[in-house]
Amino acid sequence: MQVLQAVLFDMDGLLVDSERLWFETEAEIMAELGRTWGPEDQETLVGGSIGRTVAYMLSLTGPVAEPEEVARRLLAGMTERLRANVPLMPGAKELLDEVREAGVPSALVSSTNRALMEYALDGIGRDRFTVTVAGDEVENTKPHPEPYLTAARLLSVEARGCVALEDSPNGTESATAAGCHVVAVPSVVPIPEAPGRTVVTSLRDVDLARLRSLV
Repeated sequence: MQVLQAVLFDMDGLLVDSERLWFETEAEIMAELGRTWGPEDQETLVGGSIGRTVAYMLSLTGPVAEPEEVARRLLAGMTERLRANVPLMPGAKELLDEVREAGVPSALVSSTNRALMEYALDGIGRDRFTVTVAGDEVENTKPHPEPYLTAARLLSVEARGCVALEDSPNGTESATAAGCHVVAVPSVVPIPEAPGRTVVTSLRDVDLARLRSLV
């Protein structure tokens, strides 16, 4: 009989209420580059990497700045905001604590790079995760399965024995392709029900017993 081997958590929009921080930062930079930034732009990028964000922004503005400079501004803006506050999503602390106290291995699996992840971990708590995987530590970021396969390998578990919690279509696709069961908690973009996927409205709707039942 299959048992729950590990719980794998996304970060932005799932554990940390950071999508609004990304929106503020992106809008600020786009204003400096002479363009506006709206919710539809954020929806296009949710769950993606910084590289993808930079490429999209410059596709709108034209070559008015070097990609490296735009990436630097994004990192600086997010760093400033995360240093000031790491806002956790409702139910995040309780679920993380329940998983840790039960001794179930866990991983933080994010498209965000290591530098920003470290600031977020200051607020989330490093001791709540067995391993962490950042976006700049894999060759292929979400929606590719590599981030979740990497986390499973680091934990010495099978992806099919893991439950991954995600808030974006990109992340959901990544975890599904890796072989995980997915609990989707949509933040910016809707995620439909599908085989191997459970959709809930909040992390408050999820506890360890429910995660165990999914595998």
